[in-house]
Amino acid sequence: MIGKKSYKRYISTILNGIFFLSILLFTLDAFTPIEIKSQPIKSFSYLGLLTLTPLTLIWNLMIIKPMRRKVLAITVPTLSLIGILMIGPLKFVFSASAWQTQTVIYQNCYNSSRKVEFQMKDVGALGYNRRTVEVKYLSDLFMITYPVDPSVDHNVEWVKVDNDVNELELKFP
Repeated sequence: MIGKKSYKRYISTILNGIFFLSILLFTLDAFTPIEIKSQPIKSFSYLGLLTLTPLTLIWNLMIIKPMRRKVLAITVPTLSLIGILMIGPLKFVFSASAWQTQTVIYQNCYNSSRKVEFQMKDVGALGYNRRTVEVKYLSDLFMITYPVDPSVDHNVEWVKVDNDVNELELKFP
């Protein structure tokens, strides 16, 4: 049987681990050229950070007893909460949508994971954001985006494919 202290320590470890994972994924998506392609992972990182920040802060304030450990444990959630409040929780929620490929316009002859795509992003009641970018897929879950080179039409390493993908289309009839 698990004692009361080890039960609290177990929950603290899991809660703080999930919180730091959501911070890592958010930082990867928001501050690097690497973007999250998978909608469930992007929702977990943004909405998880939004909900886990106050939860982790309160948990660490209430459960952790030694003052030195408490100060260390509340520093990151406090800074995260300040960042969320500076950005704005609604802007945070609207940013939780992943870019979805609508059309693959060009594909690289030498590297099939590099493409020029037209993408759309659902921002709820505000409609859709649109962009055309050069994409390099790291996996089905992550991609790196670059601005499109204006000479892509005349470059021999790019082949025009105009393949309609429409990932925003509903999956269920």
